[in-house]
Amino acid sequence: RVLKGNVAMLAPCRTAVRSWNKVAAFLPRTGVLAGNSQTSFSRNTWAQPTFARGMAARATPHGGKLVDLMVTGAEKDAAIKKCNVPELELSERQACDVELLTTGAFSPLDGFMNEDVWKHVLDEMRLPGSNVLFGLPVVLDTDRSDLVAGKTVALKFQDQIIGVLEIESAWKPDKATECKQSYGFTTLEHPGCRMIAMERKHTYIGGKLTGTGTPKRVYPVMGPAALRETLPGTKDVVAFQCRNPIHRAHYELFIRALDAPNVEKGSVVLVHPTCGPTQEDDIDGVTRFKTYEVLKKELNDKRVHWAYLPYSMHMAGPREAIQHMLIRKNYGCTHFIIGRDMAGCKSSITGDDFYGQYDAQDIAKKHSKELDMQVVPSLDILYTEEEGYTTVDIAKAKKLHPVKLSGTEFRRKLRAGEEIPEWFAFKSVVDVLRESV
Repeated sequence: RVLKGNVAMLAPCRTAVRSWNKVAAFLPRTGVLAGNSQTSFSRNTWAQPTFARGMAARATPHGGKLVDLMVTGAEKDAAIKKCNVPELELSERQACDVELLTTGAFSPLDGFMNEDVWKHVLDEMRLPGSNVLFGLPVVLDTDRSDLVAGKTVALKFQDQIIGVLEIESAWKPDKATECKQSYGFTTLEHPGCRMIAMERKHTYIGGKLTGTGTPKRVYPVMGPAALRETLPGTKDVVAFQCRNPIHRAHYELFIRALDAPNVEKGSVVLVHPTCGPTQEDDIDGVTRFKTYEVLKKELNDKRVHWAYLPYSMHMAGPREAIQHMLIRKNYGCTHFIIGRDMAGCKSSITGDDFYGQYDAQDIAKKHSKELDMQVVPSLDILYTEEEGYTTVDIAKAKKLHPVKLSGTEFRRKLRAGEEIPEWFAFKSVVDVLRESV
């Protein structure tokens, strides 16, 4: 809209580069983009490329349009009536994918990926044709031989039909290649590889999806369109992704993110935990939800918004960071907090990390401008005797004395009923965790 009356200035341009140079020179005069947009990245600073600011919760969805595949009433009845094979019972992971597809969280997808799309995303991390960035494939697996191209099947979860899939392709995937491309590894020591090899069935099916309902869950779920309406339209929205209970250090990370140089004053953080299936030894989703609810009540902070995401974790490290960013973009977020080793995991045998501490941050920074979403690298913080929580750099400079409690020791104290220091964990969260032990 800003450029509408100035299209003539672009007419003489012979190349895309020249066009961009003129646009870049023009934008500061409009007030949309101030100063030099070529800002360098550094994991030790908050430096980010400059983005045009707009209506935060009205940010353009990934791919340009927020998909809505849900139908009701007569349309719903007609969709179900088209089914010509028995219903397909879904797992919890599959139900999460259906919900995220039908509500638009996976925009611009309008169904489960067909074979050509699946392969292109594996190889290029992009959708074919549009070349839109996409971190990981979204596929539906089955062991039924009657689910072939041309068939239409109702997708059922816990006695409720939540979708109808018009099957366009069915194929036997090369799972070793899928693991290698998605996770960078093929060993069963990786939880994502175990999921693909041991949980998923031998056939994938893809096609257009219609949403006929959403799963009934213990935790409330808001789709992207509904959640956008609850977020401020004129401020930045900083997304915080987590899959574990939030302790004091996590809180310090996301609340300090609001003071990052690339975040406007008066902005908000959206704490958006994944409550779907994750790796085997994580705390279950219902218990995690309960810890978030008591903490939300305890904090009672207008700067902190809460919502829950029915997403199934892959523990895919860098590529999953991209997946999380595009999902949060669809929910209206403008910024995304990237922690060290985000969505990372360890070998089930050796305990060694599969990904480097900054791999997720590096890939997020690399693609942040294309995603039109700014990265907020999480600060390295620790608790000290003298000043409480502070950054590692400040603690070293002032020669402060750090206080530590390992995750192993925390879990031991939790099981033993021993006191857990409140500098480490919120008492309300600890009480919920103790009930589940």
